[in-house]
Amino acid sequence: MRFTVPWTPSAEQDLAAIWMEATGRNIIASAANTIDGLLKTDPHLRGESREGDVRILFALPLGVDFEVSELDRTVYVLSVWSVGKGND
Repeated sequence: MRFTVPWTPSAEQDLAAIWMEATGRNIIASAANTIDGLLKTDPHLRGESREGDVRILFALPLGVDFEVSELDRTVYVLSVWSVGKGND
């Protein structure tokens, strides 16, 4: 079963800032699309667990923290940051 993957407003703002500063904007967009795609199916199996219900996932050059709500079939992307090459 598929999940809806909304990004919190602060995560959207951070992603926009990363994209605006990147020379490889297509790489940033592709990574964000990859994250969305991965989290739509079996999100509880993606990435690694962190404190509480938070999980972490990397699709270079991005990393995200997210929470899965099984009840409403929604994955909330809480934060995003840039890692590695391709975003400078």
